Amino acid sequence: MMNYVKSLGTYNTRNMEKESSKDLVQNEDTPLPVQKISMSLFHEIVFVFIACTAQLMTQAGLGQSIAPNNIIGKSLGTTNPGQLSWFPASYSLTVGTFILIAGRLGDIYGHKKMFVLGYIWFCIWSLISGFSYYAKSVIMFDVCRALTGIAPAFLLPNALALLGRVYPPGKKKNLIFALFGATAPNGFLLGSVFSGIFAQLSWWPWTYWTTAIVCIVFAIIGYFAIPHIEADEVEEKQKFDYLGAFFGVSGLVLINFSWNQGPVVGWQVPYVYILLIIGFLSLVVFVLVEKRVVQPILAPSMMNSEMGCVLICVAAGWACFGIWMYYLWQFLENLRFATPLLVTAQLTPVGISGCAAALTTGYLLKRLKPTKIMVVSMIAFTVGTILIATAPIHQTYWAQTFVSIIVTPWGMDMSFPAATLMLSDFVPKQHQGIAASLVSTVVNYSISIGLGIAGTVETHLNHKGVDLIRGYRSAWYMGTGFGGLGVCVAILTVFASYLKVGQQKSPKFPLIMKNTKAV
Repeated sequence: MMNYVKSLGTYNTRNMEKESSKDLVQNEDTPLPVQKISMSLFHEIVFVFIACTAQLMTQAGLGQSIAPNNIIGKSLGTTNPGQLSWFPASYSLTVGTFILIAGRLGDIYGHKKMFVLGYIWFCIWSLISGFSYYAKSVIMFDVCRALTGIAPAFLLPNALALLGRVYPPGKKKNLIFALFGATAPNGFLLGSVFSGIFAQLSWWPWTYWTTAIVCIVFAIIGYFAIPHIEADEVEEKQKFDYLGAFFGVSGLVLINFSWNQGPVVGWQVPYVYILLIIGFLSLVVFVLVEKRVVQPILAPSMMNSEMGCVLICVAAGWACFGIWMYYLWQFLENLRFATPLLVTAQLTPVGISGCAAALTTGYLLKRLKPTKIMVVSMIAFTVGTILIATAPIHQTYWAQTFVSIIVTPWGMDMSFPAATLMLSDFVPKQHQGIAASLVSTVVNYSISIGLGIAGTVETHLNHKGVDLIRGYRSAWYMGTGFGGLGVCVAILTVFASYLKVGQQKSPKFPLIMKNTKAV
């Protein structure tokens, strides 16, 4: 697959050299050259660091929703599993839903502006999330976390687009994208550590107030460290698709809300399935709108079968990961009676394993096709979930639990950079924000909706909360199913790439005879 992408890039580069500047403006499928930015080594290090903080803070925000989950729930007056799962789900919902729009806005108004504004928004709603303690309302806290999730939606695609615009395809870009992916497990671990410390030893609102301070610092650093990238003539003529944005966001929000609200109030409640139907209808309208507008949010011309298969793998794998992580935390706290800090300590190998996986992925990307790397990542997601799903309650941590914690990060850090690099190198440069958005959208939206589906399974099989282990294992088995789906699609993608190469190499005798006859 990587050879296919590289050959396609070479083909487009040759075509671009032949086209005039006028044709370049008119043809949005022609890639724009990477802008050469002059930076000192220190400036470049700071730039890459601040770009990687987008992924770091996104996953830290998720960790802040999971680690102190039970403590926050008790302070707000709830122990309902369905309501507790909304804490991380509401955050991931808006992260995944608004990424496409944020990437498009970055393409139009500038990725640096959207990046800095994202951190300012993150700061504001982290402050309000902490103050929601005084409201004593679960709904208030969920709304604050959902609005906080809009900030990472602006950070992720625009950070990736900035990296994509500054660095051309090559070893350096592969390494930087691998580092970007490595911040995911470490970001989650960092968020879990500090939120666990504040929740268990001090006061949980300080988790979010400290985050607000960090975010405003990162906003200032980003303003000075991110280089100025001149807008291309194509970008200056772009317009925002407000109608498509409305139907796209509405559809994604309603579908996700229905899946996560179903376990709380029950699927027999009319508004749950009515909103689900309206959500699917909104997405149908979104597709129709995108086919007709001149400058869509998600151009249909960008999509092809290879990209579709990659995104399906990412969706299945990260839905599996979300289920694995959330119910692992509940399992360790509620059935092994570990404190939040002890659980965080037990999850420390996630960061080490994640770094090893990221470095290995950067090495493998030079030698293997991304489709093969995707197969390995899906296997890691699946195996990690199976290990914890079958672990006995009183088994030592160093048996299946430890191995599961070591294996699963390889799925995270192999799938994300592989998928991101493929899409970043494939689409035109003026669509870098959209390309980056696709992977990040699927990652975060899948975590949220995966939790909703697993929550439905759990509540129907845990005998009304009496048999917790049965509910947790049923949710993990659901996650295993997602992982297995990812493995199957990834393997099919590998076979499809081999068939495509074989067809390109095979002689086309009928075509030769036809051309000869014509001569």
